[in-house]
Amino acid sequence: MSGSVVSRDGTRIAFDRQGDGPPVILVGGAMQFRAFDPETSEMARQLAGKGFTVVNYDRRGRGGSVDAASFTLRDEIDDIAALLEAAGGEAALFGNSSGGAISLAAAAAGLPVTKLALWEPPLGVEGGSEGTEFLDGLRARIEAGDQDGTIEYFMKDMPPEWLEGARDGPGWSTMVGMGRSLAPDAEALAWAQSAPRTGLWAAVSQPVIVLVGEDTLPMMVPAADAIVAAIPTARKATIRAADHRWEPKVMAAALADFLAE
Repeated sequence: MSGSVVSRDGTRIAFDRQGDGPPVILVGGAMQFRAFDPETSEMARQLAGKGFTVVNYDRRGRGGSVDAASFTLRDEIDDIAALLEAAGGEAALFGNSSGGAISLAAAAAGLPVTKLALWEPPLGVEGGSEGTEFLDGLRARIEAGDQDGTIEYFMKDMPPEWLEGARDGPGWSTMVGMGRSLAPDAEALAWAQSAPRTGLWAAVSQPVIVLVGEDTLPMMVPAADAIVAAIPTARKATIRAADHRWEPKVMAAALADFLAE
């Protein structure tokens, strides 16, 4: 079933909902939305088949949620709050990559999140300044209207072949069209460095699992370990995955096991 909710600022957030059981909301990372991310849509279908109600939504500025005037981390938290209300008042969150940092912020803000599953949030070191510097650089390119430069800047620290493949691929025009929506991703990563994490995440008391791939980028394991060290209810698990990507069947199985505990 497809539908939508209206966020605090009036932005309409579009979603697909399928399955019957405890609800889980999928919080996408950079460049992800339903029509541009078939892997997550397939994972949602498989997870729903395992006895869960799965809400897969387009984050503001993307896909069916394209009409938005503001792009901040607070806006993203408000969007999740509206989805939680529509899901029955509470739900688990699955945050993919930078969507994991947004999910952490939502839980830390006190939203009624039952469980938190995070896939490789690309967090810098606690107390570092690179997140704020990255956010400032990204916002400067967004405000200048440099669409190509916004995506190139966002991907500058990723493996260079990722950017080359994206720029030469058929999805580049879609990616440059969602540049403004990347600001909350960068803001969430900067927020995760803005204060000691034991205090920043003190309100996160629900069960948390941080998933990493068997073959992953160098920063992902230390980032996961930092989350586990700061949140008493968190643990880390490794799944069969590589290069910051996962297979729908593998991820659906890992999430189902965690959510059923």
